[in-house]
Amino acid sequence: MAYTDVSEEDAGWLLNAAGVSPLCKMEALAGGWANSNYLVTLEDGSKLVLKVWDERPPEEVEQILEHTCWLADHGVLTPAPLLLDGGVRMRIKDNLAWMVMPYIEGGWLPSDASSLFELGKAQAQLHGVPVHESIPTTFAIGYVLWDKLVKEAYENGSMTPFLLLLEEESRLLKQSIPDDLPSGIIHGDLYPDNVIGREGEVLALLDFEEICIEAFAMDLVTTYVGFGWVNGFPVPELWDALLAGYESVRQLTSAERAALPDLHRYAVLAVAAWRYWQFVINMPGTEHANRYQEMVNRLDKPLPF
Repeated sequence: MAYTDVSEEDAGWLLNAAGVSPLCKMEALAGGWANSNYLVTLEDGSKLVLKVWDERPPEEVEQILEHTCWLADHGVLTPAPLLLDGGVRMRIKDNLAWMVMPYIEGGWLPSDASSLFELGKAQAQLHGVPVHESIPTTFAIGYVLWDKLVKEAYENGSMTPFLLLLEEESRLLKQSIPDDLPSGIIHGDLYPDNVIGREGEVLALLDFEEICIEAFAMDLVTTYVGFGWVNGFPVPELWDALLAGYESVRQLTSAERAALPDLHRYAVLAVAAWRYWQFVINMPGTEHANRYQEMVNRLDKPLPF
């Protein structure tokens, strides 16, 4: 989806800075809830993605780019933005960061066993990348967001049953989840619209906006939240495939295995909290206003671990 309308003149300005062939045609790309993405086809027949960061200030985007390049340099399947004039990877227009990305030919990774096995492998390889000193240590859609939502609701008199649930779950999960689980760089949002691939093959991991230093196992179950549920229920075979792929590279510890149900609950509520913030508070009045309820409805379902 796109929030920023990009004209052909705008696209030409950025493509010229990238030193590539002139624009032939442009179309908005599906996927993503916080940025504007356009597929641009050039006169030489090649394709690129033009990206405008609608909800991140340029200074944050610059840090995300640093992290993305760090991951790409360490073998993670993620595309780095093209270099522009002056050796930079983004330009600022109307106080927003603009960039040009390689276009990865392929669709969103499907949710089948062979694909999840490969995704598990790719995620474990990501977890093996050494920590970069500038990567944040806070999971942005976790407790820090929950506490902020609850605090503001008390202050402005807008408390809701969901926010009361978040308040209670925050208290309980902080007590039950060990704070010394193996941790390092995580993606934090490996959902289907952030993974390009085809059946049995992962081609690219996208959008490291939630990258941080956190528990590896929490990142793994977050991926299961995105890929492993069908018609409101978890599919055990998909968990088995994801875990098998992951453990072909890195074995979970006994402490991680014991914490999986609580980590999954945390991951589900983190997605619910983000959706509540985005579609109830930040962008009210859309058809997505109740999307957070999808995650709330998962809390009472039996899990395959």
